[in-house]
Amino acid sequence: MNLFRLVPALAVLAAGCSRAEPVPYVDLERYDGLWYEVARYTHSWEEGCTGSTAEYTPMDDGTLEVRNRCFQDSLDGELVEEIGRAEVVDPTSNSRLKVQFDGSPKADYWVIDLDPGTEGDYRWAVVGSPLKAFLWILAREPHLDDETLDGILGRLESLDYDLKALHWTVQPEE
Repeated sequence: MNLFRLVPALAVLAAGCSRAEPVPYVDLERYDGLWYEVARYTHSWEEGCTGSTAEYTPMDDGTLEVRNRCFQDSLDGELVEEIGRAEVVDPTSNSRLKVQFDGSPKADYWVIDLDPGTEGDYRWAVVGSPLKAFLWILAREPHLDDETLDGILGRLESLDYDLKALHWTVQPEE
């Protein structure tokens, strides 16, 4: 076996194993409600979305209804809405969920960073997936203050997230 071929292959394998980790605990009562998308990794299903929001509503069966909305191409564009369900995978932490929208497979939804405040609704959250394929920065208001955003970005950078890949979502002014 050629060692020069093995070493690059092992490096790629090790890089692929770098995983995001969920926060220790999410209080779902503080998490439910309306969130504004501040930034995201772009995927085909969000092509052209702007003014994006997500609303989480607890359901009687223990799942959360997920209602994603965005305007197509501009804040004056057509309102597009997708409704799905999220189920908690780990009820001791509530930070690992599986989300499914009509006809799509279930996808990992991990809360990987969260407002440390102890009262009221969480003000911001960062959602990702174990292998860092997905990333969303969410906030209760359309925009985050610079200090909070800088802290979030610093933590994401320390976890080897590609900050250049972030798409900054246009939101209405407050």
